[in-house]
Amino acid sequence: MSAAWRSDRRDGSPNRTGRLDMIVGPMYSGKSAELIRRVDLARRGQLSVRVFCPRRDTRAADRTISSRAGTHAEAIAVETSEEILSYVDSTVDLVAIDEASFFDLGLHPVARALLALPSWVVIAGLDLDYRGDPFGPVPNLLALADNVDKLSAVCVVCHDLHATRTQRLIDGEPAPDGAQIVVELSDDRVRYEARCGRCWVPPQFAAGGTQLPLTTFRASP
Repeated sequence: MSAAWRSDRRDGSPNRTGRLDMIVGPMYSGKSAELIRRVDLARRGQLSVRVFCPRRDTRAADRTISSRAGTHAEAIAVETSEEILSYVDSTVDLVAIDEASFFDLGLHPVARALLALPSWVVIAGLDLDYRGDPFGPVPNLLALADNVDKLSAVCVVCHDLHATRTQRLIDGEPAPDGAQIVVELSDDRVRYEARCGRCWVPPQFAAGGTQLPLTTFRASP
């Protein structure tokens, strides 16, 4: 928790300023775990907290978000970013938003509105898609952020500890160019893994990859 963040509601006048912390990185880098850690710290400090995730992230079952480290946090699933504002007012100290990449572009003005309350805002998400391109509303949020933590993962190919790319695989092979957000099929034909820059294969160089008609969404961790 930022040492600069203080909330004193004893006189009804919070002594605080808005702050946006971004947590970004590839898949399997621990973004959700870090967001949950900050939520837990805030709750231990008796701050008022709201946690949000996109409703189409089917991993957020039973109104919770979870990490691969086994940690969990209760969350409110919303259809659109604007819906977040209906759950937050000036009495909320911390607003945490997971899987920002899967929200609409309206998440940027929503973040600005939250900062104006003012609230401490923590947002986690993929900064790059599987093509290596900026993902959804995240680039604008990074420009707005007061603090950015860019996490890395372990490359599944060479075991480098600084993997910053997400590789989409179809039938075990690097996928060609396709939709930015795509279903993870139940038969495991479509999977994702973390790779370093040396081992990551851009879609345009995917030799003989299969493109599938993927139309529905189920989020991958």
